[in-house]
Amino acid sequence: MDFMEPLPSSYNNEYILVAVDYVSKWVEAAACQKNDAKTVVKFLKRQIFSRFCAPRNLISDGGSHFCNAQLAKVLSHYDLSHYDVRHKISSLYHPQTNGQAEVSNRKIKRILEKIVSSSRKDWAAKLDDVLWAYRIDCLEDSCKRKLQLQKLEEMRMTAYDSSRKYKERVKMYHDKKLIKREFQPGQQVVLFDSRFKLFPGKLKAKWSGPFVIKAVKPYGALELMDPNSEDPNRSWIVNGQRLKHYLGGEVERLTTIIKLSEP
Repeated sequence: MDFMEPLPSSYNNEYILVAVDYVSKWVEAAACQKNDAKTVVKFLKRQIFSRFCAPRNLISDGGSHFCNAQLAKVLSHYDLSHYDVRHKISSLYHPQTNGQAEVSNRKIKRILEKIVSSSRKDWAAKLDDVLWAYRIDCLEDSCKRKLQLQKLEEMRMTAYDSSRKYKERVKMYHDKKLIKREFQPGQQVVLFDSRFKLFPGKLKAKWSGPFVIKAVKPYGALELMDPNSEDPNRSWIVNGQRLKHYLGGEVERLTTIIKLSEP
């Protein structure tokens, strides 16, 4: 709940008192001559309590027109003729507490600017039209949300299809930049190894070999053998992504060092 800033006098009215329901976003507003406690109490009783019953909470700023004994008496559970409403006050350092009313104020002001005359003194007569336009917009959004809930399964399938198509496009773009490597038995290759203990030094190459392809396995696996190994039958299987064709030149050899300590 909030007062809009003073406006040009229109039929002796200078203020607009705005109240917004946080759940439905329904807006109530009235043109007022003053921004005092009496105006607030009259507005609440006439346009809120009598039409929608008493709310659980009332959120406002800390202005004297909201923080006063007269309004506190009405909102407190004083007797059966009063209303049990909890009054929450937004602080100066966190005005977002009353942010919904501030947003509604801006929308109402924006609509008023488009329909008032050049003198801007007929806004009080146009306020009902503004509320109609504002509420219709909110009702359309509410109906749209209800329709979306009814078609939730269809929307989920649409989102699934969109996600699948997006992944396919990303894969296609990624595959265009891939360098296809075809390996055949008997070819010489070098092996990528990221085990830093085998390659001391930051600038040392991480490719070792060359090795010979003994067999091509399914799903991109290849069986390698070392032609310089003492055991000609020794072989191992690696993923093809860790291999590239050997084009000649010096390549670091994989070695295993076993340190023997004296007994």
